[in-house]
Amino acid sequence: MDELQQFKQTFFQECEELLGDLEGNLMSMESGDFDVETLHAAFRAIHSIKGGAGAFGFERLVNFAHTFETVLDLMREDKVPADEDNVAIMLRSGDIITDLVKAAQDDEDLEAGYETETAKELAVLAQAGGAEVEGVSDSGDAGGDLDDEIDGLDFEPVPVSVDEDDGEEAAPAPAAEPAAEGGADLSNPMESFKIRFVPSTEMLQRANEPLLLVRELKATGNLRVTCDMETLPQLSDMDASSAYLAWDFELDTRQGREAIDDIFEFVEGDCDLTITNLSEQAAPAQEEVAAPEPKPAATPEPEPEPTPVPAAAKEPKEEKKAETPPPAAAKPKAAAAPKKEAGGAPAKKAAPAASAIRVDVDKVDKLVNMVGELVITQAMLDMQSGMIPSDEYPELISGLEELAQHTRELQDSVMAIRAQPVKSVFARMPRLVREVAAKVNKKVTLKTVGENTEIDKTVIEQLGDPLTHMIRNAIDHGLELPEEREAAGKSKEGTIVLSAEHRGGRILIEIKDDGRGINREKVLAKAIERGVVQEGAQLADEEIDNLVFQPGFSTADEVTDLSGRGVGMDVVVRNIQNLGGRVNIRSTPGEGSTFSLTLPLTLAVLDGMVVRVGTETYVLPLANIIESLRPLEQDIHSVMGEGDVLKIRGEYIQLVYLHRHFRIPDGIADPSKGLVVIVETEGGAMVGLVVDEIVGQQQVVIKSLEENFGAIKGVAGATILGTGKVALILDVAGLKAMSDKERKGRKPKEIPTAAPPAIESSAPGA
Repeated sequence: MDELQQFKQTFFQECEELLGDLEGNLMSMESGDFDVETLHAAFRAIHSIKGGAGAFGFERLVNFAHTFETVLDLMREDKVPADEDNVAIMLRSGDIITDLVKAAQDDEDLEAGYETETAKELAVLAQAGGAEVEGVSDSGDAGGDLDDEIDGLDFEPVPVSVDEDDGEEAAPAPAAEPAAEGGADLSNPMESFKIRFVPSTEMLQRANEPLLLVRELKATGNLRVTCDMETLPQLSDMDASSAYLAWDFELDTRQGREAIDDIFEFVEGDCDLTITNLSEQAAPAQEEVAAPEPKPAATPEPEPEPTPVPAAAKEPKEEKKAETPPPAAAKPKAAAAPKKEAGGAPAKKAAPAASAIRVDVDKVDKLVNMVGELVITQAMLDMQSGMIPSDEYPELISGLEELAQHTRELQDSVMAIRAQPVKSVFARMPRLVREVAAKVNKKVTLKTVGENTEIDKTVIEQLGDPLTHMIRNAIDHGLELPEEREAAGKSKEGTIVLSAEHRGGRILIEIKDDGRGINREKVLAKAIERGVVQEGAQLADEEIDNLVFQPGFSTADEVTDLSGRGVGMDVVVRNIQNLGGRVNIRSTPGEGSTFSLTLPLTLAVLDGMVVRVGTETYVLPLANIIESLRPLEQDIHSVMGEGDVLKIRGEYIQLVYLHRHFRIPDGIADPSKGLVVIVETEGGAMVGLVVDEIVGQQQVVIKSLEENFGAIKGVAGATILGTGKVALILDVAGLKAMSDKERKGRKPKEIPTAAPPAIESSAPGA
């Protein structure tokens, strides 16, 4: 049972990937920007899910997937049009497949008849395309058993023609070129092939049905079948889960070798397959004239009939297509010599296909933790090595330096294992946009940029909900109705741009719309009405914009299933903050709004600068640091109600005293006697952090304070230094927010005599 559960877990992991691919392909079909390969990919996804479900006995999932698969197959054959209405049915079917997979994973059962209506719609499409589909039961059993089709083919141990109609339309051959009747270009020569096909037990366990392969072969030309039952045991000795039958095919086709390879592509590695071109063997002389080979003494010819080899070991398709079989009289050899190109040079081998293994996430997490501990240990050794005379122990010092380098490379490699493109999250958004836009009667186009940007898997897993809320909000509140946009001189169709990029050691995700922007008067009025803001309060535009993140806040006039309850945007902020990120808003009335999410690339390790404040030690993320300096006394200015600022290269930068924030009594209060580290927040604003001294730079392992202690404002996490001491990792944006709040709290008590100097968000010296 434990082994079966392990296999089930692998199946569900594969389903997650396949369902993502399926939705992406269906969305491409809906947009009209697709080709036949999109249909093939969607068909393969459903076929694979159905196969795995059959292996584990998920009958309800298998039945629905079978009908879904049938319709996609008919679409590939152009017997069912991939129009807007039919693709909408495909999308609903994809949702039901997702729900059925989730129910199977949770060992639950959906209510009776949950999928019946959609299954009936699929059955109607299948019947319209010429397929025979059985009735749909209340449990959603739509669509016929393939075993019924076996009656149309007589599999005996003697050659039997299957040219006659087997009772159902044949599946199309996956040919890329336009085909005439029978799927072939009549200008191509007729070729004869001999095919030996021996399926393995694993192939049958994955619910790959040999009959489907026979049907596709039949569609390519004239097919004769011989079933080899030589290994079939007595009934008493038979194992129902094993494969005993083999097949020999003789095929006359105009579609060539590549069409045959495409048919067996799904089962490569799960069968023994030999394909011999009898037409080429029948005319060796012509082949030699067309492409002369080196002398037999230099290059031994292969034997006339290739021996069966596993499909996984076949040469790449390009090489197989170019092969020229030897003359029939060639002497058999134990092994064929390497093929040569013109001029006698060995033929270039195709690049090996990329391979991958599936590893449980828990194992990767454990590896990440171990690398983190290794980083801490290496930091301790590095600190201790500073006390060893390098001239006395040069080899030890050199070894420790190499250890530090290897540790860094190992850490980078392990982090890369966890990195995944944000495409997996972005791919779900087009469907969301389509459905929400339909509900609010708006026309919306979604553009995605940078979907291949990589980020830590843990971050990706928690991005889905925040992006969903923000895109729904952009469509519902940000974009105008078509008539409103037209009256404002805009196109009727609104645009949302979802982008991702690396910036300053972090990832920046933006959701930008070209709508009406934030109505600040309405937002402020609602905030006062709900008691979020006191009446008469004077707020800056940025502060008003940020009110939309307050819990329970909504500007909707009525409650709908999309908005009005004040739930959503506050969840976005909380989830992003839990990831160590920040949310910023930029809005221009009449032009639109941009919501920016800045997130760490990884939640495990970062490069940091260690600083000392009094007796305490802190770590600043290196990605935020612009520069550090010891300012002159005359460059420090006090602005009433605003605190201290530093004048540097004609700009004024707000100063934040860490010893005040963390109540450290022995910290240096005079910046000219200490140091100022200028850091940049995610929003682009710069702040000068006043510290006593810089201890050094090193990699640190991030330990979550929320999980082990509790959230602290201005602190992103903690780490263990080489001395074994715990140091807090500072949150630069959080420190600035705390400082701003502190300054605003002092304003009513002080009367400023002059406007504070502008603090622009540009780099010094720019």
